[in-house]
Amino acid sequence: MTALWTSEAIAKAIGGVASESFAATGVAFDSREIGAGDLFVAMPGEVTDGHRFIEGAFAHGASGAIVSQPVAHPHILVADTAAVLDALGVASRRRTAAKIAGVTGSVGKTGTKEALAAALGRWPDTKVHKSVKSYNNHTGVPLSLSRMAADSDFAVFEMGMNHAGELSGLTRMVRPHVAIVTAIAPAHIEFFASEAAIADAKAEIFQGIEPGGTAIIPFDSPHRDRLVGHARELGVHVVTFGMGTGADVHAREAMPTAGGTLITATLPDAELCFTVGQVGDHWVSNALAVIAAVQALGGDLAAAGLALAELEGLAGRGARKTIRAGSGTALLIDESYNANAASMVATLAVLGRQTATRRIAVLGEMRELGTESERLHAAIAEPLLAANVDFALLVGPGMVALAKALEGRVEFRHVPDAAAARDLIESVIAPGDAILVKGSNGVGLSTLVDALGAA
Repeated sequence: MTALWTSEAIAKAIGGVASESFAATGVAFDSREIGAGDLFVAMPGEVTDGHRFIEGAFAHGASGAIVSQPVAHPHILVADTAAVLDALGVASRRRTAAKIAGVTGSVGKTGTKEALAAALGRWPDTKVHKSVKSYNNHTGVPLSLSRMAADSDFAVFEMGMNHAGELSGLTRMVRPHVAIVTAIAPAHIEFFASEAAIADAKAEIFQGIEPGGTAIIPFDSPHRDRLVGHARELGVHVVTFGMGTGADVHAREAMPTAGGTLITATLPDAELCFTVGQVGDHWVSNALAVIAAVQALGGDLAAAGLALAELEGLAGRGARKTIRAGSGTALLIDESYNANAASMVATLAVLGRQTATRRIAVLGEMRELGTESERLHAAIAEPLLAANVDFALLVGPGMVALAKALEGRVEFRHVPDAAAARDLIESVIAPGDAILVKGSNGVGLSTLVDALGAA
């Protein structure tokens, strides 16, 4: 493989001293993720120190390490490894001519990031780099930057936050040419005075946009004008997307199909008809944001349309699988990675459109909602009933409010945790069922998904 970094380039980027020459084809700070040829960054942690795992990293094939104390392997020595990942990420961004997109929002970040990367990379021989998984925080973003090849044509970075001021630093590191805000919802509302304050924090992504860059903003959001105002204060060009006809990029028609939605999108100077291979109105919105970004980045719109048609669901974010259920099979919709009020409503609507003998919703509590928790959980009752759910399995103490709101209206069970849900679910499902599993990641419903998939 072509070297991603040489020891000389690493040493220059982070102000360290190389013990010897070596080359790295990847970067990781978790020794469990090390592959052959990777650079291991021995970072200090809250619980343990990365230097304890040096031997394990080299046993797994590391070509070199960044350390603050000499080791008996090829390494770059620095005074403190805590800040080297940021320095390496900044150096990586500085050396590339790639067109960069940043994606943030309360919901839909990872799916939009994946869809945009696929859309930009659908044209042959185009090199697209992207954040892996949901590496979108103060360590995930510089790690993703440091993994970017210098000759990339495009790169797409997911950026998240749960406090004001976090995105400001991340976006100045990424320096995107295009910044997308997918949607604003009361995720992490525990740490903010209002949803408007969340919008202000998301708008920080515009602070790092390169001169001449573009902010892509949801037209249908109640916080649209607030977001637009932040972008224009910084002199950033604005493109809006959404279902409303006033949006710069809008869906003139959106017709559900068996496996997605056929969309006719109107752009400022073009019209594009394409299919998005994921179900739900939220995916129509995501697709419009992607199309807007592809055009702003100078990508190929026709190729982007083909890529969107080929989209598959991500594990924990809409992946669909057929599972065994008694003497037959059932459909499992895996949305177990995360949840907030907006994404709960969107995915329940998807379940409601699904043809099935019965519709079952396994819903884990939504976290980081603070004083709004009881109200937001109770509010899930109406969209759940509108989706014609036949049985709801509610998981976690935060679901008490929803349980009260559902009493006498639909069959349900309320259990304390994911382990109890796993014990119960296999006795509930039957052939022909459609089962939606969704909850905050900390609830651990991915273990239930794994158990059902293995049954």
